[in-house]
Amino acid sequence: MALLDKSASEAARASSADPITQQKFDICSTSIGASAPLGATVCRSGVSFSLFSRKASRVELMLFDREDQARPTRVINIDPTTNRTYHYWHVFVHNIKPGQIYAYRVDGPVDPAIGLRFDRDKVLLDPYGRSVVVPANYNREATREAGDNTATAMKSVVVDPSTYDWEGDTLLKRPSTQTIVYEMHVRGFTRHPSSGVPPEIRGTYRGLIEKIPYLQDLGVTAVELLPVFQFDTQNCPRGLVNYWGYQPISFFAPHRSYSSRQDVNGPVDEFRDMVKALHRAGIEVILDVVFNHTAEGSQDGPTLCFRGIDNSAYYILNQDPSSCYLDFSGCGNTLNANHPTVRRLILDSLRYWVQEMHVDGFRFDLAAVLSRDCDGHVMANPPLLWDIESDPALAGTKVIAEAWDAAGLYQVGSFVGDSWKEWNGRFRDDVRSFFRGDRGTVLRFADRVLGSREIYGHEAREAEQSVNFVTCHDGFTLNDVVSYNQKHNEANGENNRDGGDDNRSWNHGVEGPTDDPAIEALRNRQVKNLLTVTLLSLGVPMILMGDEVRHTQQGNNNAYCHDNESVWFDWTRVEKHRDVHRFVRLLIARRLQRDIGPERQRITLNQLISGAFKDWHGVKLHQPDWGDDSHSIAFCARLSSPDRLVYFIFNAYWEALDFELPPLDNERKNPWCRWIDTYLDSPEDIVEWQDSIPVVSKSYRVGPRSVVLFWASLA
Repeated sequence: MALLDKSASEAARASSADPITQQKFDICSTSIGASAPLGATVCRSGVSFSLFSRKASRVELMLFDREDQARPTRVINIDPTTNRTYHYWHVFVHNIKPGQIYAYRVDGPVDPAIGLRFDRDKVLLDPYGRSVVVPANYNREATREAGDNTATAMKSVVVDPSTYDWEGDTLLKRPSTQTIVYEMHVRGFTRHPSSGVPPEIRGTYRGLIEKIPYLQDLGVTAVELLPVFQFDTQNCPRGLVNYWGYQPISFFAPHRSYSSRQDVNGPVDEFRDMVKALHRAGIEVILDVVFNHTAEGSQDGPTLCFRGIDNSAYYILNQDPSSCYLDFSGCGNTLNANHPTVRRLILDSLRYWVQEMHVDGFRFDLAAVLSRDCDGHVMANPPLLWDIESDPALAGTKVIAEAWDAAGLYQVGSFVGDSWKEWNGRFRDDVRSFFRGDRGTVLRFADRVLGSREIYGHEAREAEQSVNFVTCHDGFTLNDVVSYNQKHNEANGENNRDGGDDNRSWNHGVEGPTDDPAIEALRNRQVKNLLTVTLLSLGVPMILMGDEVRHTQQGNNNAYCHDNESVWFDWTRVEKHRDVHRFVRLLIARRLQRDIGPERQRITLNQLISGAFKDWHGVKLHQPDWGDDSHSIAFCARLSSPDRLVYFIFNAYWEALDFELPPLDNERKNPWCRWIDTYLDSPEDIVEWQDSIPVVSKSYRVGPRSVVLFWASLA
């Protein structure tokens, strides 16, 4: 029977006889239930539960009144004879409602050499749980050690997503041509005391809503949120905290500590309030999702969910029992993404976030992992990637791949699929190298500005396939790229060994902050140079939260384990660096006026360049210098809508250079108009487009390490 329909004395005898049931049972009404849908589904008379576990011998559903109970209020033994269909364990519990706290205990054989890691003492989250509660005394170590961990374990919560009023909200589906992505951290955006957000909602979804006017004024059209799936904050070195969130433990539940509402359903509704408010402001929501590993770590890690339910299905295992897990993520384990059960889990998660939470797209962390099979080999046509691309419920959402993994698989320019966009790591490296003054960079730099045709041209895809960025959460902030030669990660507790060593950065003469006005002016100019190229190159531009006000992490390029003012957005810098903020705002305003016609007509990058590109130049017209010792380049292009010419000059040389301007052949004799000159002080460095400054001379002196942009109307 599904129900523990024994008398109190029989239940007590069972409890003393069997360690897995060391608790006092309350009798509750149940029936068989069904295998689908998975998870906890609210029905008229109760809740249907279904869990996949192939090798389990016993499954218990535990119900709680509070998240910190040492013993469950009720325990339901899911009968393997009547309540199991194929590998799905299911039961229907009558008369319980949304908000019910629950968890599982799963028993079965233990043989790590063949991937069997059942632990009958451990409390397990539902892989399909829509919400998670975390006891104040949550203890990650207790999930690793032997013995019962009921009181300190995370637990799932029953959620009914159908009760929320979306008030007509729908996905925005902005064209990529007019998309500017702002990568941000939900907590870090408003947690700083200077944010002006009320203390009780700082660092929350609700706090972010308060700052939407700032995002609107800046002009960004999409926020890309660092992980918001429930993650384990204790998965980090002792004494620190996992801040970034790249340690997921639930693929359906919004992270609870980002909610100002701590009632059992609060985080779900507050997240949706945030999405709805952003949509009303015309801003899309893209989630940074981690489907390459979980917070359960290596073979010495905790048992929180997947490991204790069906370890050999959820993870890619090593045939060598001494290591047990193949680690392509750098985090101890690798999710077995192309296993049928895990594929279904990932697709169901994505559909849920689109259909029930209204998110507009996803950026897939270490997405190259998703192309590996159950043995870790790279597949030519990974089923999961094609499933995501072709799923009708996901059609029209933005899917962005970080097209590499931690084991050296690098798929930028070769990622599988017809609609995936890619984080272009080579754009970051080559643009930084050019403005640092490295030799042999001008040819690659020129290609990155024009959509990285060298990388993507063979695929005959749209110009926006490349997601262009020079900074992201992982690495230096933009201020630190121009302020430090070396990483400074000592506060991470790993003797500065963690974090990347290839930063393509330059401190311009002094390591870290300086009062030298000449160095500070040069750094400020380089910040504007890098932002100009990011926001005006062909592709989808992405900027990092705070780069528009020169946010600094004091040289830490791997600040994943700090949750303090060293990483939070310092709002006093908006005024301190108002010239950079203004510069970015005007760049974005012009970028948003780009013609979306080529995208709608499915014109490829190759066709766009062939139709619009006119000529490359050096200091002399039609004489570009592509040599290794060249540090400058210019190009002229004709745009069709409206009919005008644009002329870019990029000077990474350490001296000023005089560039000839192309002669204009137009009936109205309209002159070249200077829009941007990063060598000039604000507000001359960039002006409103319509206020661009006419230039009647035949040449223009471009300052050292600066960018200039002219335009001329042909109408």
